Amino acid sequence: MSSQDIPEENVPAERASDDHAGHAPVAVADEQNPFADPGLPPHEHRIQDIDERAAKRSERLVAMLFVLSMLATVGFIASYVAIPADKSVYIFPLGHISALNFALGMTLGVALFAIGAGAVHWARTLMSDVEIADERHPIEAAPEVKAKVMADFRDGARESALGRRKLIRNTMFGALALFPLSGVVLLRDLGPLPGTKLRHTLWSKGKLLVNMNTNEPLRPSDLAVGSLTFAKPEGLEEHDEDFQKEIAKAALMIVRLQPQDIKDKQELEWSYQGIVAYSKICTHVGCPISLYEQQTHHALCPCHQSTFDLSDGARVIFGPAGHALPQLQIGVNAEGYLEALSDFQEPVGPAFWERG
Repeated sequence: MSSQDIPEENVPAERASDDHAGHAPVAVADEQNPFADPGLPPHEHRIQDIDERAAKRSERLVAMLFVLSMLATVGFIASYVAIPADKSVYIFPLGHISALNFALGMTLGVALFAIGAGAVHWARTLMSDVEIADERHPIEAAPEVKAKVMADFRDGARESALGRRKLIRNTMFGALALFPLSGVVLLRDLGPLPGTKLRHTLWSKGKLLVNMNTNEPLRPSDLAVGSLTFAKPEGLEEHDEDFQKEIAKAALMIVRLQPQDIKDKQELEWSYQGIVAYSKICTHVGCPISLYEQQTHHALCPCHQSTFDLSDGARVIFGPAGHALPQLQIGVNAEGYLEALSDFQEPVGPAFWERG
């Protein structure tokens, strides 16, 4: 509906005057002013400007969006508290994904979208849309400019109808006040404290050393001098729900050296026929160590190049790692399989874990 279709008596008085204010005749281009000033086109009134029922519908829609944002924020908090972190669901076409991550992402996205959509619809349908032309002025603000800015601010506040349309105002304040609670709830992830659980792994006396590639228990004959093998504790399977959490502490790196090449006395005592077992987790930031120099017996972390001498207690010889790799004491059982004789005697992984 255009302004030409609106009877003059239905056009708000302050709007009707706008159609004829500030629209000077179009300037004609000449030598001094080569570009003509087209001026502003006639103002087109919106349906909400002339029909209070349409304005009420827009007001209710904006309020509904703000209420939707509040409900989504409550849903975010409820999902965070109620959905287990290890629960997965099937969502087409994404496949199996974390139920918690999906719920948090959806509710947070809806909360943000509803606030933004409500604000945009409010501005486009209920706030003043009268075109205003303003002349360029120096950067510094003269007193009269400051007065004009304040007057414009007051006019904008009045035209937003924030005081008159209490439904929009109250629901907007509610959505904006409730939404930050999403971030406050996330602070729960800072606790609880780890206690002593980082000091213990699945290794214990009698646990067999299982090859990570073949999933078979290891015998001393399976390991050649100079070889590098990765192992896990007996009973830990990849399909277990807590596999990633447990393997992050229990992953083992097995190297076979000549017994006479082992320089550290304790390393020799905790080995079996030159077979030594060390934690695979770097003591810098927890990256998995996967590179081994057969001639020098050095293990290299690919993340930050921390280097450990596996023939001398896995001490650090280069890089930012803070201390040597923990060694696992091993032996052979009655059936000839390699087994652990205890858990690690010190925490595995980064140095700061020792404070857990």
